[in-house]
Amino acid sequence: MRPALEVADILRAHGAAYQARHRVSTEQAAVMRHLLACRTAALGGHVDACDQCGFQRVSYNSCRDRHCPKCQAAKRAQWVEQRLARLLPVPYFHVVFTLPEQLKPLALRNRRRLYELLFRAASATLGQLAADPKRLGAQIGLTAVLHTWGQNLLFHPHLHCVVTGGGLSADGDRWVAARQDYLLPVKVMGRLFRGKFLHGLQQLYEAGELTFAGSTAALAEPKHFAALRDTLYRREWIVYAKPPFGGAEHVYRYLGRYTHRVAIANSRLIAMEGDRVRFQYKDYAHDNQIRQMTLSAEEFIRRFLLHVLPKRFVRIRHYGLMAGRNVDTRLARCRALLESAAEPSPAPSPSALDLPAGEQDRATCPRCRGSLRRRELAAAGHAVLHLASASILAQPVEILDSS
Repeated sequence: MRPALEVADILRAHGAAYQARHRVSTEQAAVMRHLLACRTAALGGHVDACDQCGFQRVSYNSCRDRHCPKCQAAKRAQWVEQRLARLLPVPYFHVVFTLPEQLKPLALRNRRRLYELLFRAASATLGQLAADPKRLGAQIGLTAVLHTWGQNLLFHPHLHCVVTGGGLSADGDRWVAARQDYLLPVKVMGRLFRGKFLHGLQQLYEAGELTFAGSTAALAEPKHFAALRDTLYRREWIVYAKPPFGGAEHVYRYLGRYTHRVAIANSRLIAMEGDRVRFQYKDYAHDNQIRQMTLSAEEFIRRFLLHVLPKRFVRIRHYGLMAGRNVDTRLARCRALLESAAEPSPAPSPSALDLPAGEQDRATCPRCRGSLRRRELAAAGHAVLHLASASILAQPVEILDSS
């Protein structure tokens, strides 16, 4: 069932005005076009018709843009199914690495490089500490997912990591289990992460690979950059670690929510009243209370576009035992060592993975339960997706049933 309000509705009503007043990157303009065309005649679709009772259902194709709130449920289900084959019958921990507030302006102007550095520093921190014989003394596996937003849609770059509760010993002969309620010390993780990130940041600065402008222009001067770096070295960097997950299904259902989440789900939108947009958010500072926030449509669009990723940037990455090169070797070895342990939970059913309603019942007529015959609909034309942004944003489009 289509929500009463979607991000696409806000873009359709106010996107052209936003583009007239603000510079929009190529990636951001493409996302705006895709969201507007998603599940409309612009992308084509199909008609499911019943020969017995005459029932017809029109379904338009999805844009499949990873920033689209409507295109994530099916992708998430498919991804989870693929990951289940790599699941080990061990506890998993959730660790979150967050960049300090002072780095956010620099990260906004250097997204690709600082996002890459965030992945490198966090994965190296976990891998190094776990391999330390004084701690776990083993190679762990982890999946890391980049998020750049908070509940209020402001810029908040952080990395969610799902980590195996143990790892493969250095000699490859045994599985080293972590404690049931403890993986690695969070303060040590925070300090090591800080050192690795700031070392990498200094290297980028010395190589001239950072861009400075606007509020970060002064950082181009060595003394100002050094002052920022020293300030960041003096403060504690917070790494958050949650207790281990439950069973295997819980691990990947939880991870699936993070891997295919976008800045805001359509279900959180409440109303668009003139040029104001109202949505709900979870207030983490006050016991996770559900509150409402109202922004101008212009500010809502600005915040939404903050989270458009650089082109072809990979936001889900696997390390250690979970790295592609280790799946058939080290990971397989771990599974063999753990074969006497409990078997992984069976793959969750499609409904457990939150597929769109009716996704598995497309071939059956909902009226008479007869068979449906499918007829493809041609797209409105390739040129539709390449119209000037202002033109397509101003164009009214009727949205019918999703596909």
